[in-house]
Amino acid sequence: MKTIGLILSLVFTSFIATAQQAEEGVTVTVNIENVLNANGKILASLHNSETFLKGEGLDHVAMKSTKGTLTLTFEDVVPGTYAIMVLHDENDNQRMDFEANGMPKENYATTGVMEMYGPPSFDASKFGVSNENLKLNIRF
Repeated sequence: MKTIGLILSLVFTSFIATAQQAEEGVTVTVNIENVLNANGKILASLHNSETFLKGEGLDHVAMKSTKGTLTLTFEDVVPGTYAIMVLHDENDNQRMDFEANGMPKENYATTGVMEMYGPPSFDASKFGVSNENLKLNIRF
């Protein structure tokens, strides 16, 4: 009887461990290309359709800027549809700065295809996350 109890507890424990791994999600690695200088920070945020261009994202990463290519990661991303927005915050004021005519002063980019005119859209920026780690490239 003790053997059956031990086997059942081991099986139950393995189910719990598997369920926790599925809830933790995957790693999304992003290579940011064409960073023009080492001023300020690179700010990146992970968004879904509800948060895109409407406020804080689901997750944030900030790192010191260096000229060239940078790599950042988002951990524990659960399967779904997302977009990543990246800002080169050159003056380190934690926001995007604009010219008087409304044009951005600082470089920014998103995943997907950037529109030539107007703000980016979620549909053009979205990508899917499944159960496998993902690597993306974003170019300023």
